[in-house]
Amino acid sequence: MRRFILGLGSNKGNSETILHSAIEELRVVLRNMRAASFYKTKPMHIESQPLFINTAVIGEFGEPPSVLLERIHEIEQRFGRDRANEIRWGQRSLDIDILLSGDLILRENNLHIPHPRLCERRFALEPLLELDEDAVDPVLGEPLRFICRRLPDQGVEKL
Repeated sequence: MRRFILGLGSNKGNSETILHSAIEELRVVLRNMRAASFYKTKPMHIESQPLFINTAVIGEFGEPPSVLLERIHEIEQRFGRDRANEIRWGQRSLDIDILLSGDLILRENNLHIPHPRLCERRFALEPLLELDEDAVDPVLGEPLRFICRRLPDQGVEKL
């Protein structure tokens, strides 16, 4: 069993309902899962879109990370996500990313752990730190709470 922290976000449809439902589906995938609070977040790259609702979950998974990614993509699809036809950083009904898994550093074609932009995103770091305040970026070897403190505001508000 390996512990994973996943980031979830939505800004299309009833985001809070979608996230609550996705969390329930993830309870079937991850053992001993806990969820963070919800955060209202300004979009980062394409600002002319609705606000996001973000959260994170932490839990254990006993198969390879690539299998977890497949399960995540299945859940996203059930909530209307169509990766082939979406605009990068645009609106989405559900986005689930693998953010961190302890000291694991993995770089495969479609799977990077830790998430390559984790240290740039308060909307991912704040809920992650709510679940694991001692989390460390395995690439930099630095506690994520210090990295988060150095980031600008970015319009992240706990709900």
